[in-house]
Parts: sequence; structure tokens; C-alpha cells
Amino acid sequence: MRTIQLLLQKEFLQIIRNKAMLPIIFVMPIMQTMILAFAANYEINNLRLHIVDRDRSAFSRQLTQQLDASERFVVVYYDNAAHLAAQHMQADETDMTIEIPVGFEKDLVSLQNTQVYLGANAINSVKAGVGMNYAASIIADYNTNIRLRSMPIVPAVQTGFLEIAPTEWFNPSRSYKNFFVPGILAVLITVIGSMLASLNIVRERELGTIEQLNVTPIHRYQFIIGKLIPFWIIGLFDLALGLGFAKLVFGLPTAGNMLALFSFAGLFLLAILGFGLFLSTFSETQQQAMFISWFFMLVFLLMGGVFTPIESMPQWAQVLTWLNPVSYMVQVLRLVLLKGSGFTDLWPFFFKMTGFVIALNAFAMLNYRKTT
Repeated sequence: MRTIQLLLQKEFLQIIRNKAMLPIIFVMPIMQTMILAFAANYEINNLRLHIVDRDRSAFSRQLTQQLDASERFVVVYYDNAAHLAAQHMQADETDMTIEIPVGFEKDLVSLQNTQVYLGANAINSVKAGVGMNYAASIIADYNTNIRLRSMPIVPAVQTGFLEIAPTEWFNPSRSYKNFFVPGILAVLITVIGSMLASLNIVRERELGTIEQLNVTPIHRYQFIIGKLIPFWIIGLFDLALGLGFAKLVFGLPTAGNMLALFSFAGLFLLAILGFGLFLSTFSETQQQAMFISWFFMLVFLLMGGVFTPIESMPQWAQVLTWLNPVSYMVQVLRLVLLKGSGFTDLWPFFFKMTGFVIALNAFAMLNYRKTT
């Protein structure tokens, strides 16, 4: 125990004396949470809209006003020339085109079918799809209101009404920040844990201090524990810092058991730190360690459900996520913070993460013995 205490003292002194590391520990959590939460926005607003109004009626103008009043669209062109709409789309001056046909008002008043053309620049398929859905929803609401106003009035006792009562569970405001910020917190501790750990042993090797450690009677497990614990504490501190900042600035809900969350985060950090140490045992330089670590972290994050739902991935990719510890951390953060989950709900995640901890740290210790 005395040996581990001395190793921990040495590691903390190295961290404090490293001027480049302190900003990473204390500034990076706040900067990353703030910048990414505002910049990475799933909502799509201010789509540039060209309306080709061939009807030029009161009804077509009402529809135009309804679209323009939405924060989703900005009507940048309003005319009756379809060829200009194509030119503007070609020149990337508009994102969508809506063409209202001749006889639009007449058909609606007489309860006849009519068609409205929707066109979108689909280079960004997500943006085009969401924009089409927004426009279709606004047009559908407009159509319903017009139909109801045009229908003859009948006694209420002879008519039935279908009323929809929607309820959004666990995220009533449907805030994208509530969904995205937990993912950012997972990114935060993943990057800090893997990067710092992977650079640590390599830095010792480059400075020549690892040879001094190798000639001392320090056991492998003492060496690994001495390397893991300081960054484990830093990772948990950064998670608490990012969580507090997100709660204060974004009002992130904390519905679940925070002890369960930090217990799982502790396990996750042990797994990620073990992975970082494993990478550092066969890297020759800090640059090599950083590039290898970044390669794996990129794969882990993109396939971890941070940015896109795992359920929307191909089946083979969903199978690969079973081997991705980041995917479990992202799920647990969202389950605890938004759904209010606790230890009882999370035990399968604890079980799987324990397997990662044992496997990755065993690899790190075995590989350290072979290469030093």
C-alpha cells in the first residue's frame, strides 16, 4: 500500500507540474459542453423557401403567411415563375420550393382534391427530409382548418370528434439539449480518460524515467494502479464539473440515482483507462499513442449512439456496438438523467462493463510485462 501511495504522489506531482494538462482537466469540460451543446443542433430552422404561387388567391397567400410565420422557414422568393425556382435551387440560393397550382382556392372551397408541389435540395438528406416533414405538417394543418371551415355546420350530437392527447415521456419539452448533452458528457470523459492514459507511459518512456521504475521492486499491478487512479479521479471530477455546468446552464434534468450514475462512470473510466494504458504499452512515441487512441475513440464515439441512434444502424454495426463501452456509457447517462433509472435498472450494464474492465486492464498488464 505504501508503494501505491508513493506512486500516486508521483503521478499527481507530474500532473500538477504539467502546464498543458491542467487546462485540459479544468477548462476542457466547460468549453466542450458549452460549444458542442449549442453548435451541434439537431433542430433545423430558417430553411430558405421559394414559393411559386400560380393561384394568387387569398387562400394561397394565407398558406404562404403560415409558412413564413414558422421559425422553420424563411420565404426568400415569392413569385409565379417555376423556372426561376429551379434556377435559384441550382444556384444554392434556396433550400426548398413549394408550388401552389392554379385553382388552389377553388378546389379547396369545393372540397375537391388539389396538389401542392414540394421540392428540396437533398444534398443534405437529413436537412431535406426534416424540411419536407415540417412543410407537409404545416400544409396538413392548413388543409384541415380550411376543410373544417368549409364543411356545413351540423348539430354536435350527430358528430364525433377524435382528439389526440400526445405525451412525450422522459423528455416532455422534446429538448435536443436534454438528449445531446449526456452524450457530450460521455465524449468528455472518454477523450480525457483515453488520451491522458495512453500518453502517460509513453511519456515516461520518452523521458527515460520508465527504466528507473523498471529496476525498482514495483509489481505490475502496483504500477498499473498507480497509473489508473489519478486519471480515474480526474475523469470523475470532470464528469461532475460538466454535469454541474449542464445543469446550471441548460437545465439538464437529473431524474435518476446519481450514485448509480457515478458508480457506473467509475467502472467505465476504469475500462477506458485500461484501454489507454494498453495502447501506450506498444506505442513508441506520444504522437503514435495519440493517433492510435484518436482512431479508436473516433470509432467508439461515432458508433456509440452519441450522434445517431444505434437502432438506425445496419444490423452488423449494431452487433459491433456490443463491443463498444462508450455505447453503454451513453445509454446509462440518458437512462439515469432523463428516465430516472437506478441500480435495479442498470445491473445488466454494470455486468457488461465489469467484463470490459477485467479484459482491458488484463491486456494492459500482460502487454506491459512483454514489452518492458
